[in-house]
Amino acid sequence: MTAIRVEVKTYAGRPVDRASVIVRFVAGRSVVKLGKKINTSWQLKSNQEGIAKFPPLPQGTILVQVIATGYQTYGQTFEINEAERTVEVKLNAPQPQVSAHQ
Repeated sequence: MTAIRVEVKTYAGRPVDRASVIVRFVAGRSVVKLGKKINTSWQLKSNQEGIAKFPPLPQGTILVQVIATGYQTYGQTFEINEAERTVEVKLNAPQPQVSAHQ
């Protein structure tokens, strides 16, 4: 099992609070409990320091998604094999819309 901590910041280094952080277990070594449904997806909000701490997850491939108002959505998969892992996420400001119509 792995304890995961996600730090959400802007490229300027400022923490992003109240960002939705979704962690989804994709594949790998999972602990099977007889007769119990295993939770494979968790969603938390980051705190004022931009940190979201998740309960222990099975080791393997996980998908981290971050959605915050005023920033581009972030998504990336990570291979997790250690007992603790901190994932740093840097969010971009939204890009201007491009239109084919003038």
